[in-house]
Amino acid sequence: MKKDRKTRRRTEEGIALLIAIFVLLLISVVAIALLVSSGTETALGANYRASSTVYYAALAGLEEARGRMLPKNPNYFGAAVIPTPFPLGQTVYVLNRLSGEVIAPWDPSNNYYDKEYYTEFGTQASSAAYQSVNSVWDNNVQGIPGPLFKWVRINAVSDAALHTEINYSTGYHPSTAVYFDPAHVDYNGNPWPSMIEGPTATAQQVLEITALAALPNGSEKYLQYVVASTKLNLGFPAALTFSGTNIGGYQPPSLTPPPGGASALSVPTSPSFEIDGNDSSPVATPDGCTPGPTAVSAIGYSTNAPGDTSQSNIMAAIATPAPGNPSKYKGIGGTTPNVNYVGPLLAANLQTVGGLNLIVQTLSQHADAVLDGTVTAVTQSQLPAWMSATNPATIVVNGDLNVTSWHGTGYGVLLVTGQFTYDPDAYWNGIVLVIGKGIMYSSMGGIGQLNGAVFLARTLDAANNPLPSSSAPGSSTFDFTAGSGSEGLRYSSCWVKYVQTPLSYKILAFHEVPQP
Repeated sequence: MKKDRKTRRRTEEGIALLIAIFVLLLISVVAIALLVSSGTETALGANYRASSTVYYAALAGLEEARGRMLPKNPNYFGAAVIPTPFPLGQTVYVLNRLSGEVIAPWDPSNNYYDKEYYTEFGTQASSAAYQSVNSVWDNNVQGIPGPLFKWVRINAVSDAALHTEINYSTGYHPSTAVYFDPAHVDYNGNPWPSMIEGPTATAQQVLEITALAALPNGSEKYLQYVVASTKLNLGFPAALTFSGTNIGGYQPPSLTPPPGGASALSVPTSPSFEIDGNDSSPVATPDGCTPGPTAVSAIGYSTNAPGDTSQSNIMAAIATPAPGNPSKYKGIGGTTPNVNYVGPLLAANLQTVGGLNLIVQTLSQHADAVLDGTVTAVTQSQLPAWMSATNPATIVVNGDLNVTSWHGTGYGVLLVTGQFTYDPDAYWNGIVLVIGKGIMYSSMGGIGQLNGAVFLARTLDAANNPLPSSSAPGSSTFDFTAGSGSEGLRYSSCWVKYVQTPLSYKILAFHEVPQP
């Protein structure tokens, strides 16, 4: 008898549920990972946005302060805020408050106290002498949202504050202000623009600009500039200064219109024409400057090497027009005609072609107007109409300038690299530089006057190719024909100084300051 066997088979019911749960778990893990990743990305984006916002807010503060240090800025700080020189141990704070906010970086109890000051100077900001001015954005005076920097500090620095030994191996000098000298040379006499300790004739004081920006979420950023003004700092030992060799001995073949005489150096017979080196300001400068008691030469030349004919050429030109005219050339010492060798008094960069070319380059980079006269001469109609006594201009003419029939008045620094054809009916208050061809020409009469200083130098050879950089300039040309005339040229230290405002503030260093 057979016994039936029942085969027991394992059921597979429920496996689909397990698979579904596993897949759901896997999807959940991926979803959670995506959410976490998305949240991280969002947080990173928010952090980056906050970091960028606070960075550019601090940078905006630095740029506002740097811009307002220039006299041409409509919100110029002025000498009362930024004195020259700027004393160590003093600070200026530019405040940028929101409505109802109190910002006092000098107060240790203030939310925006300047904690960074101690890092540099070893004393608290509360111990420094300070003054404060408001930002152009303070209390949202512009009516539009402004950058959220809180304050900007401006101060002078020493090498100790910069943590840099300026003179190497001589230690820090916390009581000596640091300057930047673009004309500095190394021990071998090679150009080496650098920071130095203490002032020189060609150096400008180094200032530090530090900004703190803060956002409502607590993000803060300190940024810092180290700057020095770009300034020509030109001085002239004569009302009319020639830099070069054998002044008056070169006749430019391309002089147009043709010169009135055979000499490349001539002066008019007009009894009203004179060159006066006695310091005066026939037209007062707006800053109320008082002319100095010391006179300069009426006419100065830079070279007296053996065989140089500058002195004899100039004296011959003055003696030629008419008896008595030599007395119209007066200046230092009271002797007439007042013509002197001024080489030792003339800055080194005004006596070499390389130095003069650097001045031309600097002026061209920072000029208010750069005009092209290489094909057709620039005329008075192209000169800036806005220049005035309170707003002098820096004008560079690359090529020739012809102001014939101009009866106006110019103010500022005028640089002409070609031939300057002057109408003696025009006035100019400031500095006239004719560097390049070195030709100043006039053939008309007039009642105009030049107040300040005129400087001529030829940096090109007879074919108008550049002379060697290390060489002295060639012979420049001052040709006021016998029939021309004006009130002449009067030296004014006030106008020479007044028109030489800083062209810019050069950034020597820029970095983020670690949170103190």
